Formats: sequence, structure tokens, C-alpha cells
Amino acid sequence: MEYAVIKTGGKQYKVVKGSVIEVDKISSEIGKEIVFNDVFLLVSDGRVEIGRPTVKDAKVKAKVLSHIKGDKIRVAKFKAKSKYRRVMGFRQSLSRLQITEMNA
Repeated sequence: MEYAVIKTGGKQYKVVKGSVIEVDKISSEIGKEIVFNDVFLLVSDGRVEIGRPTVKDAKVKAKVLSHIKGDKIRVAKFKAKSKYRRVMGFRQSLSRLQITEMNA
């Protein structure tokens, strides 16, 4: 099995070629290809490469499928004995990516 661990948006994702992932919104047009250079781990053909901090000359390419909004969460503020209550909603902007290529 071939997979990699990449970093985008301050988070790390385990990706496999052909997989579809949702990450924090990337300012790129739909259908464009983007390249991730922050590859922390690369496993291919039974060989494991661990980066210090990143794997040298490793790249992961992905195609932007769509820009979507995540599930709505409710944020509530409350203070006891003062009748103070506020409820707000929030939806995270996300980008859906399909991993097309991984190489070192």
C-alpha cells in the first residue's frame, strides 16, 4: 500500500493515491492541480521514508474538485443570573481534493 502524510492548513492528513479529502479552503480554482511539498512520511513499495522534518524532494499532487461548506455548529454564550444568552452558528469553508500523484 502506498500512502503519505502531508500538511496543509496547519493540519496533517494521511493520503492515498485516488482518495478524496476535505481540507481547509485553498484559494485555487476548481479543476486546477496543486502541489504539496510538506510531506512528512512517504511509504511506497514496502519502503518507508520519514522526513526530518520533511521528506526531501517528495511531492503530492492533488486536483481541486469543489469548494464546499462544512456542517453547521452552534456556539452559545451564557451567563447565569443575568438573563444573558447568545447563540450563533458557524460553517467552515472547505475544499474537496482528489489525490492524483505521489512521488519522491
